[in-house]
Amino acid sequence: MSTARAASDEGDEVLADVLERSHSASAAEVPVLIDEAARRLGAAGARLYVSDLQQVWLVRLPLASEPSRSDALGYTLSEPGGEVEGGRLEVDSSLAGLAYRTQKTQLTIDARTAWIPMVDGIERVGVMEVSGPAPGAHGMYRALASLATLLVVSKASHSDLLVERERSRPMTLQAELLWAFLPPRTVGTSRATSAAVLEPAYEVGGDAFDHNFTEDRLHLTLLDAMGHDLASGGASAVGLAVCRSTRRAGGGLRDIASAIDRTLAQWIPERLMTGIVANLDTIRGELTWINCGHPPPLLIRDGRVLSEALERPADLPFGFGFHTDHPPRQHREPLQPGDRVLFYSDGVTEARSSSGELFGESRLADAVIRSMASGDPAPEALRRLILHLLLHQDQRLTDDATILLAEWHPPTPVRPHV
Repeated sequence: MSTARAASDEGDEVLADVLERSHSASAAEVPVLIDEAARRLGAAGARLYVSDLQQVWLVRLPLASEPSRSDALGYTLSEPGGEVEGGRLEVDSSLAGLAYRTQKTQLTIDARTAWIPMVDGIERVGVMEVSGPAPGAHGMYRALASLATLLVVSKASHSDLLVERERSRPMTLQAELLWAFLPPRTVGTSRATSAAVLEPAYEVGGDAFDHNFTEDRLHLTLLDAMGHDLASGGASAVGLAVCRSTRRAGGGLRDIASAIDRTLAQWIPERLMTGIVANLDTIRGELTWINCGHPPPLLIRDGRVLSEALERPADLPFGFGFHTDHPPRQHREPLQPGDRVLFYSDGVTEARSSSGELFGESRLADAVIRSMASGDPAPEALRRLILHLLLHQDQRLTDDATILLAEWHPPTPVRPHV
């Protein structure tokens, strides 16, 4: 048996052992399992870093019983301008952050440390640091990072330990309610991708988003409930639940809109909500949507915004009860491969600087276009955009700001619309 084949078999055995032991492991034991596996694969050790809620920091998951600010194995975890108090690395100024932003493995100049992206599907979760990587074993380390990601994501659903590491401060009750209903920030297939961001993450009141795939369709929802209290968060959460329930029962967009309107009018009276519900046919590239009192989406094609391409008369917001008997109008627009559709709440364009200057639609579109033109994937483009928005308003938004970016990128030529 060749040396390469033997190493591959040993790597497979290591990964299988981690997977088997993970079934009964606690969330706190996952970093230990991964560290032990990395050592068996010839490295000096491994550490896991997860992104915080606002994607500003990468936060280290501690090994059991390790000192809070030193490394139990004896090698350095920090880098110049990197790790600070609490085992954090800045996304925008560290090599680990570069791996996270680009979703590509990064090596230090001396090749003594590798930073490997942790990605769940196409959702960025964090990075895995491998110290003293063995030559020729990077493929196995990438596989280990993938396995670590799956374990972190699965344990996070029932472990406050991991959730707490992702937060830098307490969350309001309405924000806690909404985040419990929200899907991953990024979903995608070979045909389409959808990414979303939402701020202020810890105090969000009435904004919410949803994106979900069926066999040949990407469903998109963006809601903005009136107010910033618990009732606002409850209204948006109910809106998402109604949307999913109706969709999964076979209902179309007009059925969803009528059901949201009827439910609000019956159970949360006097609470209005704007929103867009949409479907993207991932085979043919046709966008179908309903707009109830919301800002119109923007169509981005070949690096520019097609002015007014998706502007249609908006129907009444949800909550009046009008759509129960008069379902809102449904609009259609054929897309071209590579087209991007940008949905946003009015808290984005109406954000004001200290001098009173609005962020505006043009600045919104320009920020996305510039970021993606530089090669940033959609999740990174939106992360940079929301940081730009926060900077514009001196880090303190006065209204919820939600952005959802959907892209149609079919892998094969598509027949023209007829």
